[in-house]
This record gives sequence, C-alpha cells and structure tokens, in this order.
Amino acid sequence: MNSIDTVVACAIAEIEACHAARERALTLARALTRQCANTIRAVHRRAFTEAAALLADAGASARALRESLVDHPDLLYAGYSQDALKEYAEAALVYAFLHGDAPPDAQSLGVDAAAYLNGLAEAASELRRAILDSLRAGATSRGVALLSVMEDVYSLLITVDYPEAVTGGLRRTTDALRAVLERTRGDVTAAIRQDHLIAALEAFEQRFDRRTVAGLGSVSDAVSPDQSDAP
Repeated sequence: MNSIDTVVACAIAEIEACHAARERALTLARALTRQCANTIRAVHRRAFTEAAALLADAGASARALRESLVDHPDLLYAGYSQDALKEYAEAALVYAFLHGDAPPDAQSLGVDAAAYLNGLAEAASELRRAILDSLRAGATSRGVALLSVMEDVYSLLITVDYPEAVTGGLRRTTDALRAVLERTRGDVTAAIRQDHLIAALEAFEQRFDRRTVAGLGSVSDAVSPDQSDAP
C-alpha cells in the first residue's frame, strides 16, 4: 500500500515535469514569434534571401516547440503555443504571397487547421502594407493583384462557419480582415482613378500639342515673302 508521502511525491514530480515543459515551451514560443516578425519585416523590404533564412529558423523553432510538447498535448494546445504557431503560418504565407510562390498548406508547416486559418487571415491583412508600398511606387497593377489575393482569402474564410472554440476565434480574425480589405479596396480604387485621370490629361496634352504645331504651320504657310510689306 502506498503511503501518503509516496503518492504526493509522485504528483509533485509530475507537476514539476509539466512546469519544466511549460517553461521550455514559453521560451520557444517567444523565439518563434520574434523570428516570424523579423521574417515579415524582411519580406516587406523585399530582402527575400534574408527572409528565407529567417523563415527556415522559424520552422526549426516550430518543430522544436511541437517536439518538446509531445508528452504534454494540453500545453501544445495552450494559447501561447497556438499563437506562436499561428505566427509561423502567417510568416510563411506572407513570404509565399509576396515572393510569388504557391502558399504552403497546414500539413507542410506542421500547424493545426485553426492556427493555419487564423494565420492565413492575418497574412492577408499584412498584404495591405505591400499594396500601399506598390501604390506609392506607381505599381498599381501589383497592388491590384495583391488586393485580389486578399479578396480570395476573405471569400474563403467567411465560409468557415464553426464554433469559435473549434476555430480559435477565426470569426473575429476574419472580421478584422474585412475591415482592412475595405480600406485597401478604397485606396486601390482611388489609385486606379488617379491613373486614369493622369492618362487622360497626358492624352489631352498630346492632342493639344499636335493641334498647336499644326496651327503654327498653317499660319507660316499663309505668310509668304511676296506678301510682305513693301518699303
């Protein structure tokens, strides 16, 4: 028969192991979140070589996080672990969208579906910055293409109609994406109309210049040396 000292000691040992796993997971989650943020910043600078290296480091941290919690699934599905894996999905998707690659799926990234979909929504929102950068550089067509990606992501995510406890709060993330999408659509629309106005003004200037040159030519032809005033 076990004594009370033995059973309490066993319980404490189990709690100690869980606590140690939690501390390791927190450290890895913080590192992963930081690597993902640095990856996204590098992508926006179009430093894709640097971004790829950072994303690879983030992938290693994500694997280490999952492996450290194999014996503690409750900690793997804790908020801080899933948030970090969501950030990893977001970074990988932002890189793919802006580098022109096919988007990776949840299985290849090693994240759960809920974390992946929330990361996808945040990645689509992150495209707003790239779109505004494109508009400022006069690359309206690139802004239009990225806006189309945002719209496609939103159109798909609004069809995911499951309880928030299952999707990890996806409805709130999708609502936030909708607000970003509407503002971005307005900015792109204004840029397109501005481009049309500039093109119309340039066309008008060209027609005006041609008519002016033609008019000066006809006046010159009308005045000949024989028609000049006599002394």
